Amino acid sequence: MKGDDMEQTLEREKALRGGVPSRKMTVMSSSEKESEQVKGESLAPLIRVADYSFFYGASQTLFNVNLEMYENKVTAIIGPSGCGKSTLLRNINRMNDLVDGISHRGDILIHGQSIYDPHLEVTELRKRIGMVFQKSNPFPKTIYENVVYSLRVAGINNRTVLDEAVESSLRSAALWEEVKDRLEESALGLSGGQMQRLCIARAIANRPEILLMDEPCSALDPIATAKIEELIYQLKKDFTIVIVTHNMQQAARVSDYTAFFYMGKLIEIGETKKIFMSPSVKQTEEYITGRFG
Repeated sequence: MKGDDMEQTLEREKALRGGVPSRKMTVMSSSEKESEQVKGESLAPLIRVADYSFFYGASQTLFNVNLEMYENKVTAIIGPSGCGKSTLLRNINRMNDLVDGISHRGDILIHGQSIYDPHLEVTELRKRIGMVFQKSNPFPKTIYENVVYSLRVAGINNRTVLDEAVESSLRSAALWEEVKDRLEESALGLSGGQMQRLCIARAIANRPEILLMDEPCSALDPIATAKIEELIYQLKKDFTIVIVTHNMQQAARVSDYTAFFYMGKLIEIGETKKIFMSPSVKQTEEYITGRFG
C-alpha cells in the first residue's frame, strides 16, 4: 500500500473510532470493498446504499446492496431485466412507498442522513431528487405549464420567477431554442425526443441535487438518444445523476461509474473504464460481452 493510501486509511479508521459509528459493518463484503475502491473525489459520497435489501411482500428483489455515488458524477446501473435496477432507483426517492406490502432492511443515506429518518418529510426528499422515466410523460398542458408544475405546487406564482425558471430549465435541457416561440402550445405536440427533454426540464425546474433517470432513451431514435446523452454530460456539472440503462454502449459513453446488478445483487461497482475494459468479476465480463442477459 502506498504511503498516501495508508495515511488515508489510518485517518478514516481514526475518524470512525472517534466519531459517530458508521452504519457500514467493520467486516466488509466484497461489494463493500469494491465500493471503497471507487472513492476518488471525496471520502463522503452523496448517496450511500448500506446493506440494503428490499421486498415486495414475501418476494425479495434486492439483497444486501452496498453502493456509493458521488456528487456531480454519473453512475450507470446495468444488468439484465428483473435484476433490481429500477427498484433501487425508485427507492432512492421512496417512490416505492406507494406500493402496498413493501418492506426493507438496511438503509439509503443522502449526505449521511437516512431517507427513512422519521423526521424527514418524504415530500421534501422528493424535491431534492428529480425523476425522469422510461416513457416520456408530459402533462396535457402547455410547454410552459409543464416546466413550472412543481413550482406552482410549491406555491410559487410570481410570473417573473416562473419565466426565469422556464428559460433556465429549457436551456439546461437543450430545448429552449426549439420551443421558445411555442411555450403556450400543448406539450403533446412535441416529438418524442423533445418530450423527453421537456420532462428533464420539468424535473430540474426546482433545482434538485439528484437526477434519477430510468431508461430515458429506450423509446427514442438514435438522433434523439445522442441529444439526451450529450445533455447528461452537460447536466452533471449541476446535478448528481443516476441512470438505469440496458444499453452497454450508452453506459460506457455517459457514466463515470458503473454498477452491475444480477438477480438483485450488486456484482461489481467501479470506474466505468475499468468495468468495461478489465472487470474484476467474470460474471461482469460475460454480461458486458453479451454472453448472457
